[in-house]
Amino acid sequence: MAGESKGMRGRQSVRDMVLSMLAVGVVVWVGYLFLPHDADGDGVRPVDYRVAAATAKRAAPYPLLVPEGLSAKWRATSVTYNAAATNNGKGNAWHLGFVTPSGQYAAVEQSDIARDEVLKATVAGGKPEGTEDIAGQAWERVQGPKARALTVQTGSATTVLTGTASYEELAELARALK
Repeated sequence: MAGESKGMRGRQSVRDMVLSMLAVGVVVWVGYLFLPHDADGDGVRPVDYRVAAATAKRAAPYPLLVPEGLSAKWRATSVTYNAAATNNGKGNAWHLGFVTPSGQYAAVEQSDIARDEVLKATVAGGKPEGTEDIAGQAWERVQGPKARALTVQTGSATTVLTGTASYEELAELARALK
């Protein structure tokens, strides 16, 4: 009798373990269905930058540039606007980051601090590589060891398009700025 009781207890333990695993599996499956996750499977969670851009346009002391008409393959990943009063006296700064159609990174960086400081912060070790005419405006090319950039001075603001994206993709982003 003692042997039967031990065998019964062993089967119940296995059954309880299987039922517990099924319960955990159901909870994980329901969580997967209802929690947001990356549909493309590349770890990029796009952000909507339109509201932040509208707010920043009202606050910025310079004409804030925001891309319009980019394809859906350009996915915004980060957006910030820091007013000089909250930016440790480092000027007003607009940032909008993207994953490009080729899977590289590109960002719009716009600030009213000195151009050289903006370039130093966005393209460390960058060297000028000439200019490129984009939509009737001369943009300077800058190549750094890890990133490249297109930059232009617009009034009191310096605009830098930077990242690991090619100059062609940065030019596409430049053409979309309004």
